[in-house]
Amino acid sequence: MTDPSASIESVEQLAHIWRGMVLDRDPDADVRDLPGIAVRWADCRFAFWNCVTMTDVGADAELVEQRLHEVADIMRAKQRPGFLWLFEDLLTDDARASLDAAADRAGLRHAFPGTGMAGDLLPLAEPTHPDLTFVRVTTDDQLLAYADLNSRAYGFPLEDGRDGLAGSTLWKRDVHAYLGLRDGVPVTCAGAVEADGRLFVALVATDPDCHRLGYGEAVTRKVLFEGGRATGLTRATLHATPAGAPVYRRIGFQPNSTVHFYGLQG
Repeated sequence: MTDPSASIESVEQLAHIWRGMVLDRDPDADVRDLPGIAVRWADCRFAFWNCVTMTDVGADAELVEQRLHEVADIMRAKQRPGFLWLFEDLLTDDARASLDAAADRAGLRHAFPGTGMAGDLLPLAEPTHPDLTFVRVTTDDQLLAYADLNSRAYGFPLEDGRDGLAGSTLWKRDVHAYLGLRDGVPVTCAGAVEADGRLFVALVATDPDCHRLGYGEAVTRKVLFEGGRATGLTRATLHATPAGAPVYRRIGFQPNSTVHFYGLQG
């Protein structure tokens, strides 16, 4: 297996941040650290708040097969669908080679790929964009606009994003969450929150009608600038979709961990 240190950082960031996010959504949520498995499951309509990840380092094919079945059992016991976030570089070479077959035997299907990214890139200069005005999310209406942008960007019903974020105190107080407004209308958003000595960037989204205009990069730079100024931190991490990864590279993030998202079959 390759050096797992970057993946260890990436999975630890996920487990740390998602604990707070999920408990913010529901103080009685299923948040457990089991042998080799971290459960962060709000069982809400917003699928990203329903998360399980595998935490063993150097897991071989036999152990991965066992963990996949355990994860699938946890997911089947829930009311709402969610995802297994699997960090490939935590696995041995033989486990990676047999991963697809093992996931299939456990009843899991590959949903989409992702990339863990990090960088010692702060402080950044304060960003500007000729089309945008940046506004920090501090009101319930602004938080709903933030939720709706994520729903549209990821293809969820609007009610799903609102179920994950509506009423949150954490997102209005502790997360450096910003909307980018064009002519007064929210078109892009991002958030950054302190996590174990780093800034973690989460829920970056742009209206599907406004792609390729630099909005996502601008608002991500804005939350990094504001978060870095408030905390003095110099390192930042995130988990990127394939579409987002090139944007984050332009900011200074480097890919360091291959992530696979799995859902239940059927």
